[in-house]
Amino acid sequence: MRSTLPPLRALQAFEAVGRLGSVTAAARALGVTPGAISQQIKLLEDQVNLPLIVKDGRRIALAPRAQTYHAVLSAGFEKLWQAQVLLAQQASDHDIYVSGLPTLLLKWLQPRLHKFEARFGPAAIRLEATHGEPEPEFFDHMFRLTYGAVSQEFPHAKALFRDVCFPVCAPEFLKSHPQALDPAALPKLPWVDIDWGPAYTRVPRLGTWLAAQDLPQPKRRPASVHSLSSSAIEAVASGQGIGLAQMSFASADLGQGRLIRLSQASIPMPEPYFICWGPMVLDNEKRRNFLNWVLSEVAG
Repeated sequence: MRSTLPPLRALQAFEAVGRLGSVTAAARALGVTPGAISQQIKLLEDQVNLPLIVKDGRRIALAPRAQTYHAVLSAGFEKLWQAQVLLAQQASDHDIYVSGLPTLLLKWLQPRLHKFEARFGPAAIRLEATHGEPEPEFFDHMFRLTYGAVSQEFPHAKALFRDVCFPVCAPEFLKSHPQALDPAALPKLPWVDIDWGPAYTRVPRLGTWLAAQDLPQPKRRPASVHSLSSSAIEAVASGQGIGLAQMSFASADLGQGRLIRLSQASIPMPEPYFICWGPMVLDNEKRRNFLNWVLSEVAG
């Protein structure tokens, strides 16, 4: 038998306090007063018969026994938000909805979209840049541009390309560090790192390229570390140091002279990039045209 659920407002207040770390921030996010948040927290504590919030000086924190409760509750509110997004997508007038890894959209897809419209005419295209993979409920309403084995979670997926990586720097950096053209000098130079997180430990970094050339690892700490490849590219283009760039992401900047390739030696990405979709996506002619066009972009 299920117990009675607490009031939604009380749950919402508790979730916001735990996520944001303060009553004031939660009140601001929910558009109410701090007193109203405290009142809802007290109401929830009385109903669950458990202290949920503890004070540490001027700061507040989740009580140890409330942490798992908050995590599950937060996941539930995230599902509610996703349901609203899904409903909005179904009601929207967008012809094509594309979710993708941020740099893949910014540096690879977006610069090419004018060619799609030139071939098939205007289309209302929504691009959503996110590292988070969509829930299965979203598959029938979007394409997903992603990387590696996660593509197997989708009903349909096709490999786009397998990228290669090589070191680059800005023209101004090369002027002040002409030795950068000698691969043996690269371990001693300022550099910019890319770290996609623990789920992508096999993604190459500058040290991976150096090891492939039988060169030592970097001698100094990176000038900056970026979770987005596009952010790392901008840091390199601004002159912070050398960096390992993917061809698909750096080609435009190389062509414009914002970046200079320092070696013709390259290493492959461990896995390809993919375009993924669900069984009902291709019921729409414009979406079929989009898929065929994307695949033609990588076939030539």
